[in-house]
Formats: sequence, structure tokens, C-alpha cells
Amino acid sequence: MRIKDVMRGKSSQAIVTVKPGDTVAHLLNVLAQYNIGAVVVTEDGKKIDGIISERDVVRHMGANRELIDAAISTIMTSDVHTCTAETEVVVLAEEMTQQRFRHVPVVEGDVLVGLVSIGDIVKHRISMLQSERDHLESYIKQ
Repeated sequence: MRIKDVMRGKSSQAIVTVKPGDTVAHLLNVLAQYNIGAVVVTEDGKKIDGIISERDVVRHMGANRELIDAAISTIMTSDVHTCTAETEVVVLAEEMTQQRFRHVPVVEGDVLVGLVSIGDIVKHRISMLQSERDHLESYIKQ
């Protein structure tokens, strides 16, 4: 099972992004509008400049109340862990668990092509287990 299988099963293929110069206030509006927890930061929609999540905002907000008007680039994670569509789901799930991140941009070369979350991976794996169970039950009943 590969990440491309997870991406194929997602209800939306849209990639929500923000620009490094957008304000944190804008970021919060985007997160609320799309009911998501993180977005990729990119100036051109292709090259990844960073990633930012609700957690990033919360962690920085305690130390700096004026952060709301700051540029996203001041608090985003610049060293972004990425994967490809060919990455094995088990491998990525293990990395996400060990390194404690929940969102991973999917790239082809240096171009952003998708975003998967730990929730996407869990949902896909549950679906696969359910399918296997159904097949086994069908086989046994025949």
C-alpha cells in the first residue's frame, strides 16, 4: 500500500496553501474556513517553503500576543518532512508516529502534489482492514 492509494481515497484532492507573507490572522481564517489543522506554506503553489499548523500558532501565541499580525514565515516550520506518492503507507505512518508530526506534503520532485494527514492514513488502513475482513467472511460462508 502506497501514499498514492491514500490520496486516491481522500474526499478532496484540493491542496490548501498560504503564502509566507500572509498574516497569522489570515492563516487562522483559512484553517477555520476549510476546517483543517495545517496548511503548506508556498509562494508559488509548487515549491514548499514550510508548513504551519494550529499547534504552531498556539505555541507561539503564549509568548507573543501581537503574533496575530505577524507574517506566517516567522513561525512556520521550514524544515518540512515530505513523501512521494510511491512512499509506503506503513513507512510513513511509522515516521509520523516516531517524529510526532501529523501532516506530510506529497511531492513529485520539488513540486507539491498533495497533503496527507495521520487521519487520512488511519482511515485508509481501517478501510483496507474492513475490506479484508469482508472478503474472509465471504470466503468462510461459501
